[in-house]
Amino acid sequence: MPLKVGYVPEHFSTPIAFAQSKGYFTELGLNEVELIPYPSGSGHLIQSLGDGSIDIAIGLTEAFVRGLAQGDQSYKLINTYVKSPLRWSVSTGFNRDDVTDIEGLAGKDISVSRIGSGSYVMAFVMALQFGFKQPFFNSFPILSTFKNLRESVNLKEGFARSDAFMWEHFTTKRYYDNQELKKIGEIYTPWPSWVINARSGALQENKEEVTKFVHAVNKGIAYFKENQEEAIQWIHTNLDYSEEDAREWIKTVEFNDDLTNLQAFDYENAVSKTYKVLIETGVLNKEDEKLIVDRIDEGLVKQF
Repeated sequence: MPLKVGYVPEHFSTPIAFAQSKGYFTELGLNEVELIPYPSGSGHLIQSLGDGSIDIAIGLTEAFVRGLAQGDQSYKLINTYVKSPLRWSVSTGFNRDDVTDIEGLAGKDISVSRIGSGSYVMAFVMALQFGFKQPFFNSFPILSTFKNLRESVNLKEGFARSDAFMWEHFTTKRYYDNQELKKIGEIYTPWPSWVINARSGALQENKEEVTKFVHAVNKGIAYFKENQEEAIQWIHTNLDYSEEDAREWIKTVEFNDDLTNLQAFDYENAVSKTYKVLIETGVLNKEDEKLIVDRIDEGLVKQF
């Protein structure tokens, strides 16, 4: 049976692509690794870990910490994948004169890919940072994909209408350039942006394969760091980014090049800071903080 790996097909996936194209999976004895793109994001990844569709998921920290905090036992968090924060752009339709800035979004409709996804969680973080009063928003129309989110804020027929949505800056930028979307602001995550997770059953049944996968991705990260120009060209050629945007993004990203050292996991920044902000925003219940800590602790892989 192949090891099934779910990932978001954005620039952050480049080291995973290198791990495959440079033969690191095979080199470490993983002859069958199936990389499955999830353009719908982290909420869908968590769902697929839960139903057994995938064995490993690389997704946004806030979504996976939230899932563990709320008692999802279908997966465990292995380590931070990207140490740098994520730059979230806040977008509306290009011709939407009724939406001009983040401050005007209080009480409005914010579309998300899924409830529990990064686009959902970060809407609360945005509301907290800008001092919105609860309830922060009117509704969260669920649109599943980035394309559908763009249709929603442009009020296209057949799509739930919304006033704005949040998505990673460089993934969104080309739609500002082609005048499909209008940028009304941005925020950064106050935590490291991406984590690697494994289905609990896969860790019980195929822990050795999961370990080999993490080692191979670590080699992919090393190759990425040593071959920046090749990485830029790969992103430009294979993903939906201009060469200029790929070049700008690569200056900002910091991957974790010590993936296999689980003892070095930055709990304070990746987990503690995340769940505390989620409590402050109301995504998690403050009265459950001890339970939240216990659930997250149970959901962390301590050693291979």
